[in-house]
Amino acid sequence: MAIIPKITAVSYLNTIPFVYGLKHADNLRADLLLAPPADCAKNYIEHKADIALLPSAVVPQLKDTNIITDYCIGAVGAVRTVTVMSNSPIKSVKRIWLDAHSRTSVQLVGYLAAHKWHIAPEWLHLADYAIVDKPAEGDAFLLIGDKVFGYEGRFAYTYDLAIEWREATSLPFAFAVWVARKGVPYEVTDALQHALTFGVEHIWEAVVESNYMGNDNGITAYDYLTRNIDFILDDEKHRALKKFWDAGLKVTPRSY
Repeated sequence: MAIIPKITAVSYLNTIPFVYGLKHADNLRADLLLAPPADCAKNYIEHKADIALLPSAVVPQLKDTNIITDYCIGAVGAVRTVTVMSNSPIKSVKRIWLDAHSRTSVQLVGYLAAHKWHIAPEWLHLADYAIVDKPAEGDAFLLIGDKVFGYEGRFAYTYDLAIEWREATSLPFAFAVWVARKGVPYEVTDALQHALTFGVEHIWEAVVESNYMGNDNGITAYDYLTRNIDFILDDEKHRALKKFWDAGLKVTPRSY
């Protein structure tokens, strides 16, 4: 009897090519659990999944876990959906509210605050997004994922974290990577690689099949997936991850 692996992946627009590949691959059967990035990590840590698309910040903390594919959720330029927004310039920001759905982006903001912006703001946990609609003076908000589209143009300043990282390091970034526990059969990880390849090669079909067609017949979604997201985990992104991990920064927001 074949083993059906449990896979958890991000439930955002940037993942739909991967999901399309997993659903349509003829050589991989899997139970798929979609969740926000932070919950993907939780699902994997709690053994609800054997394979996961995990926030890259989490990976060094995990034992018996390997990166298993040549794919990621990354960016070589503007990523658009990982941003800090504020009505004040970043140098004047006193508080940064950190999106509860994120792990990698929270630590990336910490890196940029220390190494690029040279600020030491108060870090606050953002779970009630109504706060974003009533910003106080000196507030900034880390926002990730699909919700960012709804806030575009509403603040005087928007800092795209992929751009900020590249300016600081001259490197691209990988926000999430595919991992599996040691012992997952090679046949499964090889089939996953092929499924992801199929999905990345059929981005338009993934958009058409998704809930992101919208009033513009999917043009915005397709443009985002082909211009802002880079799915290849290449040597430069591996170097970026090592630099990110070696920094050893830890941002822990307090509840408000």
